[in-house]
Amino acid sequence: MKRITTLLILIGLVLLVSLPVFAGGQNEAEAPAEETAVMEEGVGPTNSNPLSDLRVRQAIAYAIDMDTIAETMFDGMVLPATGRVPDGPMKAPGLNRFAYNPDKARELLKAANWDSNYELDLGYYYGDQMTVDLMTAIQAYLSEVGIKMAFRKLEGDVGAQLSTVPADPVNGPSAVEIDLGYGGHAALALQEYFNVYKTGASAQYPSDAKMDALVDAINATADPVELKKALFEIEKYEVDNLAAYSLYYMPMFVYESVDLNRNGEMYGNPQYNYDWNIQNWTMTPDSSGKMVLQTNGGPVEFFQNPWENPGIWMFNKVLYDRLIACDGALTPTHGQMADYDLSSDGMTLKFTMKDGVKWHDGSAVTVDDVQFSIEKAILVTTGHKVILSTFNSIKGAEDFVAGTADHISGITTDGNTITIEMATLDPNILLSFSQFAILPEKYLADADPLKMLQSPFFQHPVGSGPYKIGKVEMNDYLVMVPNEDYYDGVPKIDEIQCYPSYDSDPNVVKNATAGILDYGFSKNPSEVSSLRALDNIKLETVDVPYTRILWFYQYPKK
Repeated sequence: MKRITTLLILIGLVLLVSLPVFAGGQNEAEAPAEETAVMEEGVGPTNSNPLSDLRVRQAIAYAIDMDTIAETMFDGMVLPATGRVPDGPMKAPGLNRFAYNPDKARELLKAANWDSNYELDLGYYYGDQMTVDLMTAIQAYLSEVGIKMAFRKLEGDVGAQLSTVPADPVNGPSAVEIDLGYGGHAALALQEYFNVYKTGASAQYPSDAKMDALVDAINATADPVELKKALFEIEKYEVDNLAAYSLYYMPMFVYESVDLNRNGEMYGNPQYNYDWNIQNWTMTPDSSGKMVLQTNGGPVEFFQNPWENPGIWMFNKVLYDRLIACDGALTPTHGQMADYDLSSDGMTLKFTMKDGVKWHDGSAVTVDDVQFSIEKAILVTTGHKVILSTFNSIKGAEDFVAGTADHISGITTDGNTITIEMATLDPNILLSFSQFAILPEKYLADADPLKMLQSPFFQHPVGSGPYKIGKVEMNDYLVMVPNEDYYDGVPKIDEIQCYPSYDSDPNVVKNATAGILDYGFSKNPSEVSSLRALDNIKLETVDVPYTRILWFYQYPKK
């Protein structure tokens, strides 16, 4: 009730157009000099699409009061964004904040000859009420300055509707129908925030030679000092050109029942894999003396491929292991399945498999499985972009992908050692191998990389992690039990039970209230507020690189 009332008040205040500024905003006379300068530098449209006019994009940004939205609708649990990278040492200084200023928005629209009869079509994919509330508020803010906007939840192949790149990435036309998109970007590596702007990679941002050069620069060094400089430059360019409008940063909220004890093991970014040592966790035993952990994220139709979402699902975290372990901030720290050695120039990486690493069927994990996994994953077009970027930088990868070579020439094996030689430097090579799950060749050798999830393997996967499949009934339940041969210690919790769900699980609060939810994480402030009120739930806030964004589709329309 509090959130709905706040929203109604918020929209009502927005519609009082006689007010020169909204709470927390500025009027034209008070605008910082750099913001006025940005407005004056706004150029005309670059094609027939009105959003190709920088002044229109700037007007949209100035029209939205994210300070008030964050404080009211989100109960102060999100941070209004200034650029793509969350606040911290890698954040570019001096970025234009686009503080709420409807007068400036109207002035920009007038200069751009905005057609007030044009209605923007905004698509989003989240299923929670808070997203609908936010879209309603944005619609009201835009209406205040003379922009019509309708919004709708995308159904079906959402990825295609949001992210299909034009056949001609220079001239278009756009391969998607919407004008604006709303969604989130969780970065494994900070380059991931900006690699989407490279020519041929973006559904929204037309080809830009300067942007291409800046993207190349952030991927050309592993030196943290040089990387920081390159990130500063590309983020400033992105903000000055409003390639997209970053709305707010979200922390991650990890929720756990009071019956769960991590026994001192670390917290970290729960969307990815880190050295959380779940085998050392314990639960208060039930009436039969068993320790059972209940969570969500169980499979609905099939187990998700860990090469696409490395760690967002519990089963991807615990069924599979990685070659390298990292800490909670996703900094690689030590070998997991293998010891590793990276050459001083970053161009040669060697792994030596540890003794006793076995698949759940009892057979040994070998370097052949590692080579197979890399070569199969590089052909899976839906794989994680950071990992694919690493693999495509290996010597001979281009010939292998093109089908002119049977194997990637830069990968060689000798006994229990595998050596990877790079053709070009990849600054995230260790990070990629900390997230990349090794899968068994014997079960997936004949799987079509373009139809991986149709393989029987993803109905009952076999991994090498601390837990293995006990029972599974798709769209009903998943029970995982300890891997008694696990090389790093047999887990203490007797069962992990997962009920089926995807992201934005609508049953979190209901199940937590009923005492049948022991672990999970959420990015939904209203959900977190409800969980915080429960006596049987404890919450941990984790700062992660996660940004909610308004995308501008700038290619000409068909």
